[in-house]
Amino acid sequence: MAMSGGSDDGSPMMEMNTTPLIDVMLVLLIMFIITIPVATHSVNIDLPTPSNAPTNDVDPVKNKVVLTPQDEILWNGEAINQNQLMANLQETLRFPVEPELQFEPEAQASYDLSSKVLNVIKGSGVSKFGFVGNDKYRTFSK
Repeated sequence: MAMSGGSDDGSPMMEMNTTPLIDVMLVLLIMFIITIPVATHSVNIDLPTPSNAPTNDVDPVKNKVVLTPQDEILWNGEAINQNQLMANLQETLRFPVEPELQFEPEAQASYDLSSKVLNVIKGSGVSKFGFVGNDKYRTFSK
């Protein structure tokens, strides 16, 4: 590697020597890469513990909330408003076993109504909640 020592006329060299800076940056980069934690591809899930208790043959109650493109909220097929939805959710919390709440907005349902209903559900304290019908939207077409 050739380096110039400046001119012969005695004037100082005006170029900065960047080789030590590059060396320090490379060392820091290598140290950073070495200290990155190893990426794990596992997801911790709390699985239920098996029990020998007898199970009920009765299907558990499932409540379904459907949002329509006409800005209607359907609770198990009946049209209700947001206040009735909150009352129904509070009523389901009084059951000995909390039923699962299934949320299924239709394709053209408004996003604003969806966010409002999700806020009502979140505020109600429901713990068994699931999105259903998402498999209908896995392909996009015109």
